[in-house]
This record gives sequence, C-alpha cells and structure tokens, in this order.
Amino acid sequence: MKKIVGLLLVLLSVGARGQDLHALQQQFVDLRFGMFIHFNIPTFMNQDWADPDASPAIFNPGRLDCAQWARAAKSAHMSYGCLTTKHHSGFCIWDTKTTDYNVMHSPLKRDVVREYVDAFRAAGLKTCLYYSILDTHHKLRPGYITPQHIEMIKAQLTELLTNYGEITALIIDGWDAPWSRISYDDVPFEEIYRLIKSIQPNCLVMDLNSAKYPPEALFYTDIKSYEQGAGQKISTATNRLPALSCLPLNSAWFWKEDFPRVPVKDPKVLVNEDIVPYNKIYDNFILNVAPNREGLIDENALAALAEIGRLWKNDGRVAVLPATEAPIISSNLAKHRPASSSWSDDMNIMDFGNDDNFRTSWVSNSTVAEPWYEVELGGEKAFNMIVLTEDKANVGKYTFEYRSNGVWKELLVGEQKGRVKVQRFGTVWGDRVRVRLGGFSAQPGITEMGVYRERR
Repeated sequence: MKKIVGLLLVLLSVGARGQDLHALQQQFVDLRFGMFIHFNIPTFMNQDWADPDASPAIFNPGRLDCAQWARAAKSAHMSYGCLTTKHHSGFCIWDTKTTDYNVMHSPLKRDVVREYVDAFRAAGLKTCLYYSILDTHHKLRPGYITPQHIEMIKAQLTELLTNYGEITALIIDGWDAPWSRISYDDVPFEEIYRLIKSIQPNCLVMDLNSAKYPPEALFYTDIKSYEQGAGQKISTATNRLPALSCLPLNSAWFWKEDFPRVPVKDPKVLVNEDIVPYNKIYDNFILNVAPNREGLIDENALAALAEIGRLWKNDGRVAVLPATEAPIISSNLAKHRPASSSWSDDMNIMDFGNDDNFRTSWVSNSTVAEPWYEVELGGEKAFNMIVLTEDKANVGKYTFEYRSNGVWKELLVGEQKGRVKVQRFGTVWGDRVRVRLGGFSAQPGITEMGVYRERR
C-alpha cells in the first residue's frame, strides 16, 4: 500500500510537461517578497468594492507608468509583482474578447496587463496575476451562475495564460470564501485547475481561501494563502506548508483620496514583524502598493519601499520546504450527504461532520469506547481519497471501511498524526464510508470527513 500511495503522490505532483510541484513551491517561497498591485475600476471610486455598473469612462489613468511600479518594487528588493487583472466588479484591464466591460472601452484604451508584464520582466522581476471568480457586473454570484459563466472564466484565464508569457502564479479570489459563497461545485475547481495546468504546467494556483479551510493541508490551492487584514494569521510556530501572506501598505487595498496624506505602515515593522519572521516559516510575503488615479505610486509609498530596501536584503532561500501532501482539488462526494454515528453530544450531532463548515464538529459522547462516523454517498460511487479533519488532534489510530453491494469491507488502517489526515488509495466503489476511531487521548470529534475521486 505504501508503494502505491507513493506512486500516486508522484503522479499528482508532476505535470505532463511541468516541474515537480514541490520544486515549484520551493521556488515560490524562495522569492520571499513581492508587490501586490490593486489597480482597477475601484481606484476611481474611493471604494474597495466598486459599483458593478460603473462606466468604463471613469477608468482614465492619464500618466500610467508600469515601469515606475517596477522600479519601486526593485527599490524594496522585491522579486515579483501581482496585478489585479479583474476584481469583484468584473472590469477587465486587459484586451479581452470575452466582454466589452474592459479597459479597451475606457479612455485609456491600453492593455494594462501587457504593460505591467513587460515592465516587470524588463526589470528582472517575475510576474503573477490576480483574478476574481466573483464578478458582480456579469452576475457571476451565488444563485445566478450559468454554464456561460463557467465558459467565460475559462476563456478569460486562457487569454491571460496564453497571451502574456510565463505567469509564475495565479492568485484567485472570491471562490469558496465565506463572503462570496461561490462553491467549488458552482464553479468546478478541478476543471479550472486542470485548465490552468494544461496551458502553463508551472503556474502555481493560489486560492485565497484560508478564511474557511484549516492551515494543516492544501485544500484547493498549491500555496496556502493568508489575508492578514481579514484576520487570517499564519502560525510562526506550527506552519509546515508553502504559504503566502498579504497585507496592504496603506489602510485599504485600492487607492483612496487620503492615501498621499496619511502615513503608510512603518517599514521597520513590516521588515521585522512580517518579512523576516514569515520567510523563516516557508511564507512568501506580498505587500500591496496601490497606484493612484494617474497610474503612479504616491511619493509616501515610494519612500517607504526605498526604506524597506535599506533595511532588508533579499538573500534567496531561507529554509528547505518540507515534503507535503499533494493539494486536494476534487469535489467532496460526502458534502451535505446523510450521516450516522455512534452516540454523540446533542449539540454536536452527525450533521456537523460533513456540513462543509470547518468551524462545526461532530463530537463523540465521552462514554463511548469505540466511536464511529458514517456517510451515505447516494448510491455506489468511485472514490480514491478520504480526508479526515479532527476538531483537535486527538485520534491516534483509525480504520476506514466502505460498503459495496451491501457488504462492509475494510479499506485501510491509518495512524497519521496531526489534525488533518489525508489518505489516498486505489479506486474503490461503495455507497457508504465509515471511520472507526481509536487510540484517542481525549473526546474525539470530526470537523469534516471528505470523500473524493481524484483524476489521476
């Protein structure tokens, strides 16, 4: 079984033409520090969340100079940039053929993504792109998603990954976040992920989903991504995953009218409390610097970046990234399915063990010596992975079983340590999955039990 699982992990981690995923993750961590660039139609509205019906006519940066952005990044010893190609209100700042709601229909009539990638590469910097799944202008939001929306997403990503050279990473937002509520089933994650990898196998996919998913595994992302301003803090004591953490230099992500007058964050604090400690725990820090309505970075932000460069030098690799499980990218067959269990506390019944909410749990009654938890799949389904997430890391040994043609069969006995236990195996068919818990040090609880069929 160990040899089979090892082979599967290799197959999952290596694209048909791409580098080993672990090597790409190490390279990204080694970049250490980059520039997030929130620049889009919200820049011209004094808002972070723009009116989805705002006219393209307001997007008019008269002195747009992406080379200035690149020089500012170099002054801080940053190694890459990441530009908001499309934010939540749906305005595209590249020459897209998918919608008229784009920069070519604004007074600027210039492809900002093209100018950005050319300027940053000319300065020796790598290029990443930000893309929002949530799109309120095109009504791509909960309850309104159509097959045409999925095709638009695929077409837009294809343009971005085909027409602008090598993209180091794609940072995706507004997808399976508590505030956007667009699930990985509404917009199928595995389809989008595999499309990206088919065009650019070495492009890392990052979804800003740490508000929902636990920090112990790569759920639907190649890099664990934290938005610090939203309370998503990476642990400097326990993190073992390749990570990204982001923070704005100013008080918000997009430029505001008071930005030139209000002091930015202290460069010394950013160096000593963000860049240096996070780099040591496999975390790449990205600092947002918002260009103004002229398309330039303000003088106070330029001075802060230069001061960061005076205080800190980018020396490359800090630590060797530990080996990690391949990302979980498939749909969860157990989500919201009927569940059963041994006796549990009334406030922690079986529904909470597969409700797609990592803040709720099924908890065994303390008097039960051999607790079990079971999910019905709604008919015989093929699956080849189970992920068990405990509310606390209490279980020392567990046995997975599945029912096929009315007969229960033992699948595997596991002893993985830690709160999240990822078990991959050869494909089996069954209509129910059950876990028996043993060797627990305290009252056991299950936050989520997921069942998946990965494409391998």
